[in-house]
Amino acid sequence: MDLVDLKWAPPGRNEPNRAPTQLPVLDDLGPTPLPPLPASREEMEARGWDAVDVVFVSGDAYVDHPSFANGILPRVLEAAGFRVGVLAQPDWRSAEPWRTFGRPRLFFAISAGNMDSMINHYTANKKVRNDDAYSPGGRIGLRPDRATLPYCQRAREAFPGVPVIAGGVEASLRRLAHYDYWSDTVKRSILLDSKADLVVFGMGEQPILEIARRLFAGEDVKALRDMRGVAFALGAREEPPRDALVLPSFEEVKTDPLAFARATRIIHQETNPLNARRLVQYHDRQAVVCNPPALPITQADMDRIYGLPYTRRPHPMYGDEPIPAFEAIKDSVTIMRGCFGGCTFCSITAHQGRIIQSRSKESVLTELRRLGQDPSFKGIVSDIGGPTANMYQMTCSKPEVEAVCKRQSCVHPKICKLLSTDHGPLIELMRQGREVPGIRKLHVASGVRMDLAQKSPEYLQELAAHHVGGHLKVAPEHTDPDVLKRMRKPEINDYQSFDAAFKAASHRAGKRQYTVPYFIASHPGSDLNAMIHLALFLKRNGYKPDQVQDFIPAPFDVATCMYYTGLDPFTGEEVVVARHLRDRKLQRALLQFFKPENYFEVREALLKAGRSDLIGSGCDCLIPAQPPKAALRARMERANRAIAEGRYVHQIDTVSNTETPGVRRSGSGRPASSGYRPGRSGARRRKR
Repeated sequence: MDLVDLKWAPPGRNEPNRAPTQLPVLDDLGPTPLPPLPASREEMEARGWDAVDVVFVSGDAYVDHPSFANGILPRVLEAAGFRVGVLAQPDWRSAEPWRTFGRPRLFFAISAGNMDSMINHYTANKKVRNDDAYSPGGRIGLRPDRATLPYCQRAREAFPGVPVIAGGVEASLRRLAHYDYWSDTVKRSILLDSKADLVVFGMGEQPILEIARRLFAGEDVKALRDMRGVAFALGAREEPPRDALVLPSFEEVKTDPLAFARATRIIHQETNPLNARRLVQYHDRQAVVCNPPALPITQADMDRIYGLPYTRRPHPMYGDEPIPAFEAIKDSVTIMRGCFGGCTFCSITAHQGRIIQSRSKESVLTELRRLGQDPSFKGIVSDIGGPTANMYQMTCSKPEVEAVCKRQSCVHPKICKLLSTDHGPLIELMRQGREVPGIRKLHVASGVRMDLAQKSPEYLQELAAHHVGGHLKVAPEHTDPDVLKRMRKPEINDYQSFDAAFKAASHRAGKRQYTVPYFIASHPGSDLNAMIHLALFLKRNGYKPDQVQDFIPAPFDVATCMYYTGLDPFTGEEVVVARHLRDRKLQRALLQFFKPENYFEVREALLKAGRSDLIGSGCDCLIPAQPPKAALRARMERANRAIAEGRYVHQIDTVSNTETPGVRRSGSGRPASSGYRPGRSGARRRKR
């Protein structure tokens, strides 16, 4: 279903789908922003509403900005004439918050937030994060682990019989049996544990609008099972569609790594919405059905979605308390979505799709003009981009081939000859964008796809001359050829040639600018020798990365399958995996071998790999033969801190059901400094 009939509807509408009685003022700045949707019963009643059609439940703070799902989706429904209440970060320990707006006329829309809640809560080493970027003040504890499950269950408890529709990244990537890194188990489809009627996977504008319209028209929620972009669970006596492709069952993938790898390969081969088939996976006698993905939205629909009357601010209920994720993107402008890179460790392709969906130049310029007129705007656009910086309006040159293509990446192992790599539309947009009144600087902070950028020297020159503030972040990710193959990334010489070209372009622009490369530790395929190779590359080129990434096996990703099974699901080859936390810690330390506090881990890694030749004073040596005083001091401080806290190994304290969300207490009852585990008590150590 397209969005061509979206209109801006004011608050206080009478009934959905009637023509609005008043529209916001339209000019060259777009529509006048409307107040955010109600986030409390008082706000609902102030609009003269006695109830809402949809309650949108989110694990994130409510930010009325087109970079947030809880900003976009309620606005899409509002524009179509529906009444929406936004329930942001409700206390899941009771069903009472779910009754805030009364019984919704149509359905509950459930999302854990912009991130999977487990990645939001825990680091790659399974330690509790000290902050939550999507919460006011960065506070932790405002959403539970695996938030989709209790959110759906509380909706059922609050109003039995109201349809419950789950969506967002967490539900989308857990719609079938999946490996869960934090419990180190294969878990069944989130549909069965959440008891949701439907899971909407991928981007949600089209599905949520179709669901609302069809339920408003009187259809039963089970009738919606014919929609694209949804998954659903059948009853034990219901038969799955006959045209469905049967995956290895939950019981098979849970016990057999080969079956898990086979299921992963099939699932990812059926992600092109132009030719994907319906999938079914049995869990005992119950089947989970996954329909083909939703078709990509048109440019006209993109323009309508991003042209809705957002305030571009958090809801006023947060006062002056900052929301870190909003502060980071408040002055950014999204120009496209989707990514055809197909990196095995990245969920963007799985969620947004490989087909690039771009806004028109006029739509983007209108948003920039509105931003330039905002009195609070400082004149600097923090980013103009999307999942990547330079895939704007890039498409397959032969639609008839795209319609049958099952290639996992358009750029690996080499750039497809049918892919249009024309940077012309992007260059024109960037040039006109920086001429908009009120715009002093237009930065590009999204990741630049280096192999594509080198196809256009003109783009590289524009980028270096006008859109980089001294340092350009890029992501070569590794140096080892086998690891890069597992990642579906170009070889390291691609980065080296890009770095040289960027520096040359910066020199021609009269600037001294540098690339800042990002690398990943512990990715499948990476062993200590591969990380030592990377550490030597860093030393020889004078790189000292301040921030490094540890591989996190997110649900659904191809790299996660490699981590769990030790197999490449597409080639069947065995893959070396760093599974133990100690091995992962050694790989991370090698990325920052120059830090004194990492000295002993780096030494252990070198000795374990038989590379004692890299310990000493030689030009290639990573660490000196004797530990520096700073290394000894850091080790002593860690030991003293552990003794003072009564902690000799990592542990996570529990929070009782009566404690305040976000407050973690130590064994003595005093509030601890950080971290939480809501509702977890009496956890037992698992037998090995």
